[in-house]
This record gives sequence, structure tokens and C-alpha cells, in this order.
Amino acid sequence: MFGVVTRNEEELDWPEFDLRFYEVKDVTGRSAEPVAEGVNMVSCFGDNAAVEADPDLAPVNEAGERATRERPYFDWAYVCPTREDYREGVLEIISDCAAVNPDVRLDDVGFPRAEYCHCERCTRQFEESDFEDRYAWRASVVTEFVAEAADRIPGKTYFTLYPDPYPGHLYERAGLDLEALSEYVDEFVVPLYDMAYETTYWLETIASGFEDALDAPFSVELYAVDVDVDNLIHAAEVAEAYGENVLFGYDASNARATLRRMKAESRDGVSHN
Repeated sequence: MFGVVTRNEEELDWPEFDLRFYEVKDVTGRSAEPVAEGVNMVSCFGDNAAVEADPDLAPVNEAGERATRERPYFDWAYVCPTREDYREGVLEIISDCAAVNPDVRLDDVGFPRAEYCHCERCTRQFEESDFEDRYAWRASVVTEFVAEAADRIPGKTYFTLYPDPYPGHLYERAGLDLEALSEYVDEFVVPLYDMAYETTYWLETIASGFEDALDAPFSVELYAVDVDVDNLIHAAEVAEAYGENVLFGYDASNARATLRRMKAESRDGVSHN
């Protein structure tokens, strides 16, 4: 099946899409009311506005550097997953979404990078835990949050993964224990974004890597903004070979044109000269 990821509510009614995802809370901190017409998406620990208002929310590395968009490697600011007050607020948003549509997608879940977090709260919680390995403790924090979130989601729980299927990388980078998370996640979503999709061998490589890494179903999300339709068709055909579904992100018009072209080319046509 083919779906769309959008911030525009009116695009959820377009008949070309089998699946519809609507961004309720994004990494800027912008929020909208959940909708019944699509699967509501929540950026859980990516939140520029929250960190700008309270910088102490951000995870820190051993040098005391905060995980904000001013730092190298970060496109947005992160909130430490051990902040109970913030977590409760996110869980309330998830509950509000689930009350409108039983399916919910969790975005930006986990720690920002392997070297985070070493704030006083994380250090204390790790030392008081039964874990001797900090990575294992981090994974337990993330899994506990996902379990709490999934308990509030009566339908399907979707979960976005950073696009790195190499063994151990997601565990070390973000605290994501894929085997443990599979108990609570119904379908993973892997965004494989490119500005052009001039070549797709890398797309196939990453998608096939996730096929090996995951026991649960997964879908591939493609970037649709200003991408040539022929290139997007090629990318979708590759993604479709591996993913449960193929989603198009943030340009519903281009996605619709792509699907219409794909449908037309799949028909047996008659040529008239």
C-alpha cells in the first residue's frame, strides 16, 4: 500500500492514498489537534521550543554539552528521555491522539547519540539501577517509555527508526533495543530521504538491511518534495520490494502525481497512431 505523511489536514481525504499520517507534534514543538482521518504522529523527544524555554531539558554529554541544534550532527533539539514531567506531557498527547484515531505513530524516540546523557538525573538513575552497562540501562529507559505509550494506543503502534540497520548501531546510538521494542510496536517506519533519488542502490541496501534486522513489519518513507516523478517512481518500486508499505513525505501533490503515473503505467494500454 502507498501512503502520505503530511501537515495539511485537507490532504488526508485524497483518494490516491491507502494510508494517511498526520503530524500532530513535530520537532519544532509546533502542535495541532489530532484528527480522525489519519494516523496521528507525535515527535516524542525532539522539541526545539521546549528546550529553548528550558535548556535543562536537553541531554548532556560528559563534557556538559547540550544536545541542541547548535551542536554538530543535530538538526533539532532533544529532550532527555528521563525527564518524567516532559514524558507525562507527551503521554497525554498520545492519549489525546488515540482517543480520536486508535492508531498512533511515535517519532523521535530515544537518546540523541551514544554519548548522551550524563546529566545528574541520568547518572543517579543509572547508579541506582540494577544495570552495570550504561547502554543496557538507556535501552530500558526507552523501552519502558514505549511500553507506557503503547498501553495508551488501542490500535496499531507505529514507530519511526533512524535509518541505520547496521547491527548494534541503533542500540548504541539511541538506546533502541529492537527485539524488546517489537513486543510493543506493530510496525516500524524507516525514512530513507534523498533530495533527488538519482540512484537507488543505497536505498535497496538500507531497506534490505532492515529486512534482516527486524522481526516486525516495517514501511519505507520517501521524501517527495520537489523530487522528479520518474525518480520517485523508481525509488518507490525499490522500497515496495522490501517495505510493508511505502509512504511519501511532505508533498502530497507530488506523491499523488507519482501514484497516478504508476497506476497508468501498470495498465495494459493500447497505442493509437
